[in-house]
Amino acid sequence: MAAQSRRVHVVDGARTPFLKAKKGLGPFTGSDLAVAAGRPLIARQPFDATAFDEVILGAAMPSADEANIGRVVSLRLGCGEKVPAWTVMRNCASGMQAIDTAYLNIQAGRSSLVLAGGTDAMSHAPLLFGPAMVNWLADWYAAKSLGQRAATAAKFRLAYLAPVIAILRGLTDPVVKLSMGSTAEIVAQRFGITREMMDEFAVESHRRLAFAQDNGHLTEIEAIYGPRSRSSRS
Repeated sequence: MAAQSRRVHVVDGARTPFLKAKKGLGPFTGSDLAVAAGRPLIARQPFDATAFDEVILGAAMPSADEANIGRVVSLRLGCGEKVPAWTVMRNCASGMQAIDTAYLNIQAGRSSLVLAGGTDAMSHAPLLFGPAMVNWLADWYAAKSLGQRAATAAKFRLAYLAPVIAILRGLTDPVVKLSMGSTAEIVAQRFGITREMMDEFAVESHRRLAFAQDNGHLTEIEAIYGPRSRSSRS
């Protein structure tokens, strides 16, 4: 069949509930969320996890332990070592980019069955050191003698320990120096979007959500329980 006429279908889907942002680390990493949605999704299919030709996962900011989070999730889901698994990044559109890439690969004949989606656990975004601390650590590890270590230690300043919050840095465009919030303010001003209009849109969104929940239209949501939930139920 010619690639341009090859039809692509979304067979099934699942997701976890959205979690509220709280202080400190959340109970789940990005791969935890993806696996919690992926396991029941795969369990109800007529094929095994090893049947996928590839796994593509979108993530804006995986944790340091899950750099290629697509591969981590693939292995945790039991897709096997032979199934290629990789990660795409397009900020908030990362999950949609994963699906788009899967579509293109299937249409081109590179794959026939792809597991694609997106995940992020923003509380697990890493805290980084700034350039001053990085340079100081480089000097520290390069020091060979006790005298060199002492000289390097004398140059240390407490200000070097000031953390760089990766999520804030990552959501700020380095070219125009604007964060996503600042961009939203500019867009609102340019197109005359008032606070009242945004509140009305938000209320309508919640109304539609309540309607969907009351009428059983959110069956794709998979419940996920953290350590506190399990301990409180026991």
